[in-house]
This record gives sequence, C-alpha cells and structure tokens, in this order.
Amino acid sequence: MHYPSLITAIIPVYNGERYLAEAIESVSAQTYRPIEIVVVDDGSTDGSARVAQRFDSVRYCRQLHGGIGSARNRGVALAQGGVFAFLDSDDLWEKDKLRLQMAAFDEDADLDVVFGHVRQFISPESDEYVKKGIYCPDKLMPGYIPSAVMIRRDAFNRVGPFETIMRVGEFASWYLRAAEMGLRMLMLQDLVARRRLHKTNTGIHQRQALTDYVRILKASLDRRRADAHKKSRCNPAKGE
Repeated sequence: MHYPSLITAIIPVYNGERYLAEAIESVSAQTYRPIEIVVVDDGSTDGSARVAQRFDSVRYCRQLHGGIGSARNRGVALAQGGVFAFLDSDDLWEKDKLRLQMAAFDEDADLDVVFGHVRQFISPESDEYVKKGIYCPDKLMPGYIPSAVMIRRDAFNRVGPFETIMRVGEFASWYLRAAEMGLRMLMLQDLVARRRLHKTNTGIHQRQALTDYVRILKASLDRRRADAHKKSRCNPAKGE
C-alpha cells in the first residue's frame, strides 16, 4: 500500500560509515512529517550496517553490491510513500527541504519533479593537501543532483528505474529521460541540501565517470533523433 502524503527518503550506502549517521540525522531533523527512511546497503564491507541499525526510524536493507543505480531502485521498490526523496549517504539535507518541496507539489497538482539549490562544502576531516585539490565554489548552485530532488511516485514510474550498468551518472541519465518525456519540473530558489566534497567522492575520482557521461549524452541524442524521425514519418510534408 502507498500513502500519498508520506515521503520516502531513500539513502543508498556503500562503505559510507563515516558520514551515514549525519545523513540520517539530517532526515530525522526535517520539519515535515510523515517520513519513512529507507537505507539500502549496497554490499558494504565496513560498519555501515551498524550505523544504520542504530536508528529505530530506519528501514535497513542489504543487497549484494550492484552499484548506486541498483541501490536506488531497491529503495524505490521498498518505498511506501507517494513521493520519493533521495539522499546520498555523504550529503546533508537542510531542515526545511521536504516541507518546501512538498508545498510546491501541494500548490501545483501537475508538477512531477522539484529541485532546490545546494551548497557544496569540503568535509571537515580533509587535510590541507586534499582541500587544495578540490574545487569548492562558495555560492549556491542549482541542485540537479539526487540529494536535492523530490519526485512523485507516478512520475518516477513513467520514466522508469535508474540505469544499473554505469558506476556514475545514473541520475543524469534518468533526468534526461524525464526531460525528453516532458515531465513538469521546478527549481526552487531555496537552499535544500549540502553536498559534501571529500577525497573518495565517486564522481570526482573515478575515470569511468567521463565515459559514462559521454554514453548518457549519446543515448539521449539517439533517442531525440529517433523521435524526430518517427514524427517526420507520421507527418510528411505536403506534396510528398
């Protein structure tokens, strides 16, 4: 059974014991209720399970290591809420994130996806060498990232699950598919999340990232071309 006013916070984690508790606490501190918190452990070999299971409010699920796309999809499958909000295990939500985004949904019944702004920060435990190697702009930025989004259940289902064949970029791929389908999206000007930068950020340090993003963009271009070709066949120019 699904509950329209319930927000499911989905937190995938893989060897993220250092930051996971802070992420969960930022969900528990939300000014909006009701919330359910689903933590999907993607085969961690560290103490992530112990951290998650310390919280009575958390529904903990463990799976074999399948990547972040697979973990997000598992969270969706377990969710009972009518709305999904994703949080990476090293990021943090501002306390009013869910309230602000749910208010946007309440004001516009046709809205499918709501984003908000983010502020990046270098994780405090980072040494000076690591800090010098990380670019961290101080200004607020539009948050086209999982930790800053809220998605209606039916809208997510129309687009389909996250891809599982890539190490990074699964959200960018989902976003492009959603945009191509014409889903209605809104970017709030409010700060809704803080993105932690540290030496083990997947998107920063994996060379595979570039290949995955190129593949995502090519797939999007191919879909657009195929759609344009289909429309041209269905609507031939006059005189043909």
